[in-house]
Amino acid sequence: MIPRIYIPGDSGALALGAEKVAKAIASELAERGIEAKIVRNGSRGAYFLEPMVEVATANGRVAYGPVKPSDVKSLFDGGFLTGGHHKRWLGAPDKIPFLAKQTRLTFARCGVTDPLSLESYKKHGGLNGLTNALGLTPAAIVAQVTESGLRGRGGAGFPTGIKWKTVLDTSGDRKYIVCNADEGDSGTFADRMIMEGDPFVLIEGMTIAGIATGATKGFVYVRSEYPHAVAVMNKAVEIARKAGVLGASVLGSAYAFDMEIRVGAGAYVCGEETALLDSLEGKRGMVRAKPPLPAHKGLFGKPTVINNVISLASVPVIMDKGATFYKDFGMGRSRGTIPIQIAGNVKYAGLFEAAFGMTLGEIVDEIGGGTATGRPVKAVQVGGPLGAYFPRALFDTPFDYEAFAAKDGLIGHAGIVVFDDTADMLKQARFAMEFCAIESCGKCTPCRIGSTRGVETIDRIAAGIEPEKNLALVTDLCNTMKFGSLCALGGFTPYPVMSSITHFPDDFKPAPVRVAAE
Repeated sequence: MIPRIYIPGDSGALALGAEKVAKAIASELAERGIEAKIVRNGSRGAYFLEPMVEVATANGRVAYGPVKPSDVKSLFDGGFLTGGHHKRWLGAPDKIPFLAKQTRLTFARCGVTDPLSLESYKKHGGLNGLTNALGLTPAAIVAQVTESGLRGRGGAGFPTGIKWKTVLDTSGDRKYIVCNADEGDSGTFADRMIMEGDPFVLIEGMTIAGIATGATKGFVYVRSEYPHAVAVMNKAVEIARKAGVLGASVLGSAYAFDMEIRVGAGAYVCGEETALLDSLEGKRGMVRAKPPLPAHKGLFGKPTVINNVISLASVPVIMDKGATFYKDFGMGRSRGTIPIQIAGNVKYAGLFEAAFGMTLGEIVDEIGGGTATGRPVKAVQVGGPLGAYFPRALFDTPFDYEAFAAKDGLIGHAGIVVFDDTADMLKQARFAMEFCAIESCGKCTPCRIGSTRGVETIDRIAAGIEPEKNLALVTDLCNTMKFGSLCALGGFTPYPVMSSITHFPDDFKPAPVRVAAE
């Protein structure tokens, strides 16, 4: 039996040296005259252990990591092809504590299968959901997705089933499925992991959405900063098309659905669904006023479903295992699992998929292991650059859409960025305003002008110029932006700014005057 060696080829692992490790292993195999198959899988998401190399043995897969090119010779000397012990030995991947504690539904295959092998995908339960969907009416599919409680995983948490039903019930000579893969939030990488590590699950989810709503064409809108994801998705679409998963007859059925990958130029505002549509149509990405809703009049004026990657990639398991199975995970109105992306100044950075309901403290302290510097955690930003900064006093907040909203926060795309006690929260508030000013599409005044004035006002506070008066002005600006902006870019920028002012007031006080020694 030819040994199989799994070396992640996703962007995160490549950034940590996976390509050099792969070349070193290939070279060592050739030098020793050993025949083996190297599989470039996706990452399992434990990035603090990447590059993590796995070997398929008679007793299952054995992992080693983080592996450096200089480790390769000693790995072979230690018999790693048969699971031999080494200083980098980690044992069975699913027994690694960071991975063992997870509830993997959407990411069940990430790091396990060959991303571009449809056979590998099917062997691990792929296409079961689509096959089941083909045996139901569109209305029954929508009902099942609605019953599951699945909500948009891109930020707003809007019920997916309601969005699908609206498109199903809207007449149109053509309908579209648009996947928002414009993952631009700080500390987020779940969409990229799916596209690079399990692309067929996204294709399957989009196809099910098309059958459910009467759409026959889909587009995946990916940011240009994701060249590896674009390449893998294009290859996967071609493979799916040749296998009859996509095309005029989906898996031999009467349904037609095809899709293509489109690359955006990297404007943050194009993560907003209407700006994304403008960009897809070849226009400058500008936010549209609503109504009309995209579900009624979206891409090219046709009824359009817009969901993000994780929302669509969660659909196959719902159609495979059933709505009740999926709904059994989570709490309150937040059902199913959520891929929490832990980043920043944290000891164990990576993706952790779990049911809604864990507290923020559990995620940061127990799963993330606290800060990488070993210093106390000062703040955690949840939800990207527009998310609120939570102090330790709010670490008992459960990971739930409504629970976070009650504390003036948002889950967003579930990215968590950790800061230690050296962080200056005034600078972080300034960064939020500056980010908004740079990324604003400029269509509405509160966002375009408010953010620029926000930067100027915070700079005056930093300089000690009328701090109380300028703090009041920042608060007023935030109120105007929150309620007057056309989209969430301007509307959510007040979250990081006001949370910084509210929870870390000392960082906004003038620096003490230092009296020179006589």
